[in-house]
Amino acid sequence: MIEINLIPGAGKRKAARAKVVNIGAVLSDVSGRVRDRFLIGAVVAIVISVSAVALLHLRQAERGRTLTERRDVAVADSTRYATILGERHRAESARDSLLRQINPIMALDEDRYVWPHVMDEMSRALPQYTWITTLTFTGAPQGGGSNGVGASKGDSAAKKAKPTETSIPKDVINVRILGRTVDLQAVTRFMRDLETSPFFTAVVLEKAEPVTDNGKEIAQFQLAFRYSRPDTLLLRRSPLGPSLR
Repeated sequence: MIEINLIPGAGKRKAARAKVVNIGAVLSDVSGRVRDRFLIGAVVAIVISVSAVALLHLRQAERGRTLTERRDVAVADSTRYATILGERHRAESARDSLLRQINPIMALDEDRYVWPHVMDEMSRALPQYTWITTLTFTGAPQGGGSNGVGASKGDSAAKKAKPTETSIPKDVINVRILGRTVDLQAVTRFMRDLETSPFFTAVVLEKAEPVTDNGKEIAQFQLAFRYSRPDTLLLRRSPLGPSLR
């Protein structure tokens, strides 16, 4: 049988309807597959877990490389510093050994002229019509007493507890003079001149009282001061005798 389509465009509408039907079927198929939410969640969880593990592995590997580099640098620095500290310790030991040999000689040399300094400074500062009758002292310069550089047997524990000292202990030398004058103002000048000396410190007037000497009334005074050891660089030494030409 032969059919003739007398309505133009009818075939196109049928094709379009067929296409629409086909798209709906596809969408319904996809929606049916997507309805399994547990499967989607499992897939997403697996993807996130794998990504997190890969990221943590990369970070840990990078951190391990950084720590290894820092450890290598620290070991190299420790080795270098240990060598430097060893050399410094050997240098300090040699220095202390030399100081323990030189300091006693320097201490003896500094205190060789204690009493010449005392007598010279006192005679320089002594005013007119004033004289000294008595001079006493306490303490001793280096080489004049029992103060040594060695430690006693009882100090062995203290010697082990701390390093050997290189400084030399020195006695404090206190001087006391008894003098007479015809004018008490001369005593004030005498004290002021003694205080300006680099060899004396802590000048104190202990007493001043009137006395009679050969029928004349005069003043008797007593002074006390401490001998000071100035820096040897501030001293100018000159020979005692006349220089030969």
